[in-house]
Amino acid sequence: MFFRDRREAGERLAARVAHLRGSDVVVLGLPRGGVPVAEEVARALGAPLDVCLVRKLGAPYQPELAMGALGEGGVRLVNEEVLRAAGVTPEQLAAAEARERAVLEGRARRYRGARRPVPLDGRTVLVVDDGVATGATARAACRIARARGAARVVLAVPVAPHDWAARLGSDADELVCLHAPRGFHAVGQYYADFSQTDDDEVVACLEESIPRPVTDRPAGARPAGPADRDVQVQAGPLVLPGRLTVPGDARGVVAFAHGSGSSRHSPRNRQVASGLNRAGLGTLLFDLLAPEEERDRANVFDTELLAGRLTGATEWLRGQPEAQGLPVGYFGASTGAAAALRAAAGPDAGIAAVVSRGGRPDAAGPRLPEVSAPTLLVVGGRDRMVLDLNREAQARLRCESELVVVPGATHLFEEPGALEAVTELAVRWFTDHMAPAARVPAGP
Repeated sequence: MFFRDRREAGERLAARVAHLRGSDVVVLGLPRGGVPVAEEVARALGAPLDVCLVRKLGAPYQPELAMGALGEGGVRLVNEEVLRAAGVTPEQLAAAEARERAVLEGRARRYRGARRPVPLDGRTVLVVDDGVATGATARAACRIARARGAARVVLAVPVAPHDWAARLGSDADELVCLHAPRGFHAVGQYYADFSQTDDDEVVACLEESIPRPVTDRPAGARPAGPADRDVQVQAGPLVLPGRLTVPGDARGVVAFAHGSGSSRHSPRNRQVASGLNRAGLGTLLFDLLAPEEERDRANVFDTELLAGRLTGATEWLRGQPEAQGLPVGYFGASTGAAAALRAAAGPDAGIAAVVSRGGRPDAAGPRLPEVSAPTLLVVGGRDRMVLDLNREAQARLRCESELVVVPGATHLFEEPGALEAVTELAVRWFTDHMAPAARVPAGP
């Protein structure tokens, strides 16, 4: 394996295209897997991020045979040679175009909402995917970017076959690839984690890349934000990577404790964090373990270790200019919920509120009665075992607490509307409990 996941691939790819920083560049990710890679590249370059929507026009009775492609803005690419060879009639071509155009427009609405595509006229366009196999989609994306007015097209991918440059021909002005091995079979074989990217993660990537307006503040006042930056979190003896986002005039900051096998890139946590940001709450997403620690699975379930990391990160957070004087809350998922509750235990923790999503609060053990922060437990109605464990844990809590069941939801809240319900509940809980009176002094 060359890459741990798409995020790491994007970070490494960003270093190879650093020469584009400062130029008038737009980064286009190919949905869906290419978008998390593209987000890391766009962040490193300080460039706008958008999606490059491409729909292949499959020949009748041979859908795997591309007779053309469609792109946004009415862009249409047709291979006349394939049309003749396959005997495609004008009516069949028109029907295929109408069908794929509808899908294209639906995807655009899903990913961008009411936002318009980023203009490409006269700009350098950096097309990014998580890898190239046949090259057909990448070629179509480059051609569509050119048709939309790009002055220069650069295609960048983490991995591709050794002969990928010959396959792409002259469709891109510059080709960038980190690894082009012989014996290439599939893109996924070069990733340790190549799990499917869903539409929600694409939406979260695009929303997080939207520039937020800077607000004025009185001279000498605490920076009111906005802040949206990669950070190095000092958590005890370790420095761990993270992302700190603080909207203007934030009423508090929520530190996330991810579950077992996850990281700061968890698409579900990021979706919840985006909802909190829109509601005027800051967020800190960070890795609880260093890469070498993750290899030992015992560390993933060591709630005492993870709680210590969260406590150290909280001290660091309170010392950041954007967060000084703001109340701090915890959002824990799965085993991260136990770490959040352990870290919130005791009168000196100073935590304003805790929200657990599909959590294992029972793993906090004897520290549960010591938790003083108001605690919301959110569990899926179909997550029977975890629901029972949450009921038992709530009975041991002595602080203000509430258990809310999301009907029809399973452990990961993957059902339509389930994660949105979690976000709304978290926004309400944190907003209600992060009053000015809950503010604590900044750390040293």
